[in-house]
Amino acid sequence: MQARIWIVTVHTSSEGAVALAASNKKPVIVWFRNDLRLNDHAALAAAMERGGDIYPVYILEDGANLRARGGASKWWLDKSLKSLRSDISEKGGKLICRCGDARKIIPELVDEIGAGAVYWGRRYGKPEREIDSSIKSALTDDGIEAKSFNTCLLTEPWSYETTSGGYYKVFTPYWKSVKATYSAPSPFSTPESFSGAGIDGDRIEDWGLHPENPDWSEGFSDLWQPGEAGAKERLSDFLDDGLRSYKTARDRPDISNGTSGLSPHLAHGEISPAQIWRSVTGRINRGLKEDDSAWTFLSEVVWREFSYVLYYHNPDFGWENYNKKFDEMPWRKNKSALEAWQDGQTGYPIVDAGLRQLWHTGWMHNRVRMIVASLLTKHLLIHWRDGETWFWDTLVDADPASNAAGWQWTAGSGADASPYFRIFNPITQGQKFDETGKYVRKWCPELKDLPGKYLHAPWEAPSDVLEKAGVKLGDTYPKPIIKHAEGRQKALDAWDTLKEKQDA
Repeated sequence: MQARIWIVTVHTSSEGAVALAASNKKPVIVWFRNDLRLNDHAALAAAMERGGDIYPVYILEDGANLRARGGASKWWLDKSLKSLRSDISEKGGKLICRCGDARKIIPELVDEIGAGAVYWGRRYGKPEREIDSSIKSALTDDGIEAKSFNTCLLTEPWSYETTSGGYYKVFTPYWKSVKATYSAPSPFSTPESFSGAGIDGDRIEDWGLHPENPDWSEGFSDLWQPGEAGAKERLSDFLDDGLRSYKTARDRPDISNGTSGLSPHLAHGEISPAQIWRSVTGRINRGLKEDDSAWTFLSEVVWREFSYVLYYHNPDFGWENYNKKFDEMPWRKNKSALEAWQDGQTGYPIVDAGLRQLWHTGWMHNRVRMIVASLLTKHLLIHWRDGETWFWDTLVDADPASNAAGWQWTAGSGADASPYFRIFNPITQGQKFDETGKYVRKWCPELKDLPGKYLHAPWEAPSDVLEKAGVKLGDTYPKPIIKHAEGRQKALDAWDTLKEKQDA
């Protein structure tokens, strides 16, 4: 049967029709979470398409088994929210901020505003999904439209399956599949203005997100510009200056623009991974020289996606071994060693430089992250959870999926993990990736006058060389917390013990 097409003519201008449709819509709440931007935001674009006044909301959530933010992440959130508030204000709107249990606050806001819909970006941790599911059910039961959208990943964690029907547990085939099939959608539209009148909320300044007494974040603002504008500038600078050489420079902590520095912006959703993908593939399509570097960079973006695949399909991934046989690993409790590691006082310059960089800037170079994690989990046999907890508190880019995936990869307990018997040598790693010594000299200034020959192993320097450089081992700079050969052997012995338990 041929379909009938009904044509209704409305005698009004197109602008008038749009205005009329919008006026007949109840307001919509757009609930921002880890997607603190206005551009390329699926939930915000859907609210615009729906029509009606848009009320932007942010909730500083507590309780309900949610993991508390770390100190460095709070520092970033403080500035990012203020930036978002300013961006919304410039468009005539108001960011409504509340603090507490979202399951109570969202229905209260719906009543206050008289909203007919609530839109938000999806989260992938189990406690967060349970909260969102509860809110969506309650709203729907009350006749309120509730919709969630992908606002922080290229694809959903369930989008790609292996030929056997399960999720990918090995990165390389996952990356190949994404590279071969993914195409970033067109950018989502951005509101030119906000028409919602706004209602009262909390002052971000009253949330105490910026550290005080003491303010340990002194060095952060010299390096970072939280907010959507900062993310855009960071990407632009990297595309111009760092992308071409990324494949080789990314492993060099002594090169300032060797990596993109986009990770904290991604963690807070100030830029979408699709925006990055479009920008980089655009360069490739225009004939970028050394496009291997561009694809290498995009593979790191997809590693973040892979981390979320693992995180979504394994709800306890953030605190339990993915590989359960590591539950029998003879980890050790060593408070003094852990504190020395945290303070950058291990006696291994590349490790200490990384941990001091982390403390002073809220960030650590990725190659160095692997080296410091290996020392903790292999040489010192301290559980990866202790290291992950420290990173969670001190990283501005702290991310529940990437953080856990990185630590479990290094410890050997994760999916597609580095074999446990792969033990980074902190001496040769320093010599290879900080061959100029620039990185160590910056963050371990007490060693700055040591000749390069001894910089990554000060204990090998003759006494007269140490004296001339003003280095007194055990005083101005610590002796190694454990000898590399001894630590390596202890790690291998622990691995053998684990295998024996498994075979018994």
